[in-house]
Amino acid sequence: MAERIPIGADHAGFEMKGKIVEALARLGFEVQDMGTHSAASTDYADYAHPVAHAVETGEAARGVLLCGTGLGMSYAANRHPHVRAAVAWTPEIAALARQHNNANVLVLPARFISEEDAIATLKAWLETPFEGGRHERRVEKIELPEAS
Repeated sequence: MAERIPIGADHAGFEMKGKIVEALARLGFEVQDMGTHSAASTDYADYAHPVAHAVETGEAARGVLLCGTGLGMSYAANRHPHVRAAVAWTPEIAALARQHNNANVLVLPARFISEEDAIATLKAWLETPFEGGRHERRVEKIELPEAS
């Protein structure tokens, strides 16, 4: 059974979202497109929250979000417990977000990344495992800041 990946974008990420959906399908993932479904102006939080909720509740292990800078989506998604949404614009940053931070939501800055780089960044994020070890303690401190 293919892993289901929920994906969402606002108007700024709409066009690139289509390319990411295609790439995910080619890679064998089941894609749940949570919108937006046009280039009409929208609010990023309307798409960040449903994707983050799916990850928060365990309905999905990972999700993908896109907006102009990636920042708005990451702010909204990171309000959800157990969600670690990372803005990444290179494969190296995406890999480190997985290795060191166990990022479970990838946020792509659609206005600042080419389609080719976005797909390479996505692949790096999908293929890189969490290292655990000393990083496990650090991720636990994200979840429970009072333990710091």
